Amino acid sequence: MAKRTAVIDLGSNSMRMAIFERTSRYAFYILGEFKMKVRLGESAYENGGAISKKSMQKAYEAFCEFKSIAKAYKCNKIFCMGTSALRDAPNSNELISLIRRNLGLNLKVVKGVDEASLGGIAALNLLEPMDEFITIDIGGGSTELAMIKDAKIVDAVSLDVGTVRLKELFFDKKNLKGLNDFMKEILKDLPKNFKSKNIVTIGGSLRAISSAIMQAQNYPLRSVHNFSYKFESQKEFIQNLTKARVLDLDKFYIKKDRFDTIREGAYIFLSVVNSLKCEHVYTSGVGFREGVYLSDILRPSKKFPPNFNTSVRSLQDRFLLNNNKMVVKYAKDAFVTLKPLHGIDDKFIYELETAARLHNLGQCLGFYGEHINSANFVINALNYGFSHRQKALIATIIGLNGKKTLGEFEKFRDLLPEEDIVKWLSFILNFAKILDINCTHKKLKFELKSQMLEISGAKEQFMTKENIKKIAKPATFAISFVS
Repeated sequence: MAKRTAVIDLGSNSMRMAIFERTSRYAFYILGEFKMKVRLGESAYENGGAISKKSMQKAYEAFCEFKSIAKAYKCNKIFCMGTSALRDAPNSNELISLIRRNLGLNLKVVKGVDEASLGGIAALNLLEPMDEFITIDIGGGSTELAMIKDAKIVDAVSLDVGTVRLKELFFDKKNLKGLNDFMKEILKDLPKNFKSKNIVTIGGSLRAISSAIMQAQNYPLRSVHNFSYKFESQKEFIQNLTKARVLDLDKFYIKKDRFDTIREGAYIFLSVVNSLKCEHVYTSGVGFREGVYLSDILRPSKKFPPNFNTSVRSLQDRFLLNNNKMVVKYAKDAFVTLKPLHGIDDKFIYELETAARLHNLGQCLGFYGEHINSANFVINALNYGFSHRQKALIATIIGLNGKKTLGEFEKFRDLLPEEDIVKWLSFILNFAKILDINCTHKKLKFELKSQMLEISGAKEQFMTKENIKKIAKPATFAISFVS
């Protein structure tokens, strides 16, 4: 099994490389990401798609650097994929041959529908679960869409419209009439069955728009992956972005390296999404490169096994001494037994169990501040398969460590359920941790009798009893140990 794999994505505007590291059969994380602007599609759209000598040289130099980086990271595999500009170029073989001959790399040209499907594979496996959605990936030369229903990609399409293409053909020439006519023709290629209330956005331009919306809202999490919003609530913001002067783009919280093509990306997004009848937008921090990688490690199904989360397992593989199996069991059993007192919906058991699995991640940094460090691990590294609300709740359950106030986790209040729910879940986790404090992993039984929680099987666990006396309970009830 290849421990480290590099995936290089040569697009019309930029060339990117992601380095993935496996920690076990299906678990992985991203070790590094790199980007260079090569402008492969520059001037190509007015010259029959041909790649210029200047752009070809830039691309070659980028491949040289990326190969050197991949070698330094000891990557066992390197996948090199070319998308729209390479598909369109009549002289693409010249670049492909140059890369193979001088660098020994096999640069593969990816079909538009395959590019769309690979983005769909990444979203399907690495975003929070949804019954149905459509992905939209806006690149420099093309826009790819994949339709997902019941955890399967049922259709995919590639449209010949991208940010660099629009910039050169219309925006630079201020040809608004021609732009609108061009877009109407492009949208005719969008299949009529492509309709969904849920849209997943992929690609740099769309991540930049989501990041801008997050900054405008003073959003408490910095991770753009899985950030969501209602389309109608931000439609005006995106419309204004398409009309803004370049010098005013910083007022929209757009970073300078996105100034040249962000308006084009916003225009394409609005045009396509209006046709899709979208209501909710979900931002994906993953896309084509992750799809290429997942297609390699998840063959032949291209899906993770049921009830498997790659981020949870990767964190366990890297940072935990044990799997916390008994803490998870104690937490779940205590939740069920104490339900007459807390009345919390069973849907929160998943977040409680995940918190129990990962509660001591911070131990790898040392004992002091372990629960806060563990919470920070969750916020920054529990990337895949969880919504922002779930991430905030899991981190807060761990970080509160049974305390009665939200404290520094107050910043997540808008993402959290009612405060009583959070306090109860944090108490239950803390309680479960104490029950396993001496690492004996005993089989315990819980029974609630009126206002008394009886625990059998732990009569000789003296350290547990001492620590149980110290914890603050979120309701009035007693705890006793019986034989």
